[in-house]
Amino acid sequence: MQITAKQLIKSIPQRFKEEKAKDYHTIINFEIKGDDGGQFHVVINNGECKVFENLSNKPKCSLKTKAKNYILLETGKLNPQMALLTGKLKVSNINEMLKFTKCFRRFRADQLSDDKKSIVRPEKNGPLKGIRILDLTRLLPGPLATMYLAEMGADVIKIEDPDSPDYIRDYPPVINGQSAYYQTLNRSKRSLTLNFSSEKDIHIFYKLLQKADVIIEQFRPGVMDKMGLSFDELKKHKPNIVFVSLSGYGQNGEYSNMAGHDLNYMANSGLLNLNRDENGKPVIPNFQIADIAGGSYMLLAAVSTAILARDKTNEAQKVDISMMDGIMPLMTMAATEYWADKKNGSTSSGALSGKLANYNVYQCADDKWIALAALEPKFWNIFCELIEKPEWKEWVLPEISEKNNLKQKLTVLFKTKTRDEWVAHTKNTDACLSPVNDFDDILRNQHIQDRKQISSIKNTPLKSFNQPIKFNEDLNDNIWEAPDLGEDNYQIIKDLG
Repeated sequence: MQITAKQLIKSIPQRFKEEKAKDYHTIINFEIKGDDGGQFHVVINNGECKVFENLSNKPKCSLKTKAKNYILLETGKLNPQMALLTGKLKVSNINEMLKFTKCFRRFRADQLSDDKKSIVRPEKNGPLKGIRILDLTRLLPGPLATMYLAEMGADVIKIEDPDSPDYIRDYPPVINGQSAYYQTLNRSKRSLTLNFSSEKDIHIFYKLLQKADVIIEQFRPGVMDKMGLSFDELKKHKPNIVFVSLSGYGQNGEYSNMAGHDLNYMANSGLLNLNRDENGKPVIPNFQIADIAGGSYMLLAAVSTAILARDKTNEAQKVDISMMDGIMPLMTMAATEYWADKKNGSTSSGALSGKLANYNVYQCADDKWIALAALEPKFWNIFCELIEKPEWKEWVLPEISEKNNLKQKLTVLFKTKTRDEWVAHTKNTDACLSPVNDFDDILRNQHIQDRKQISSIKNTPLKSFNQPIKFNEDLNDNIWEAPDLGEDNYQIIKDLG
């Protein structure tokens, strides 16, 4: 986008922090020389800011510079002190200019969009049609869940601080000026910017609350209370609100205020202890287990259950989700085995973690991998018949002395064909043999295509995983691109009346 000096001047009211200028009055003249420049004056008066296209005869400060230098200053590519020292910027009253600049948030390219733009979204269908969710979450676990709730039919309004929006907006890689991560986690939502230190924006939030069903927050415990948005306070304004808190360790307990990430939750829960290499070192998975299984998926269940409880009782519901709590059930089988057998020094025998020859992964002739999971005798027998090794059938039982040789025999066997040859050889059988697919493979996978589990993001090379829960309605019409920051401000506020 080609940015002009005039556009930057016009964006000043959109960047105004009214709470910083309650008892402040000033007039600043801007003389911008060059193409798309001009003469302007900005008036701040008791929490209001306006731009006029001429010079005032009563300024408290005057600023003079070239259009190209003003653009560099506003976009952070030219240091103001260096500009002053080199004469690229002339300011008549530096102290007044410093007071003035504190009243504005930094420039963002999305602020050049028309603040009065009316965005009309398609009407949604699906099981959550008519449910409105105020989404205060950020990064991965909350946004992934609220995206799926949006695609189940809910009207999800993503609320961000205009000065400190969702951090993931700035994470590379960047596609078409937006973070690829942001695009794949925030489809099908509306975007509203609110500054919770502004009385005006707090008033907007409470008006919005009257028409909302659910609030989801992802701050550390106590942050919502400090913002004046505790469950008890919100319940006064909306007696049957569903209030859901998602955090790493939950709202109480010794760990509740500790910082943490996926790895911390897996380590503290005991889950990481189950995933070790041949040397006994815990192995970090290359995907987020606690964030998604313990956070996003728990959030989907919690919201739908709390809405059901709200509808039955017409009373407010407070829900506390801990990502650490959410992943502990993943250890159910291993923990049951350990506690039942009272084994010392071992969390589990790890039978399903590579110790069994018939439940393992093997490299093929093309160096790709195949997964064999013929766990029960009936499936193992089918596999043995397909490979013409009926004498191997008895080796499926752990007590057979020959079991230790079976891995070696299978290692040699799978090297005789490529991965895809093995898949073709066992197609339409119950041999429980699967290719270890990569991202290119899953795009070509017919079953995944049949399930419509992957879609393209318009005008980008990106793909995205679709909502995994299937209903009897086609929910594709509920999907749209991730919104720009504050893209729905005008329409949402207009609808509030």
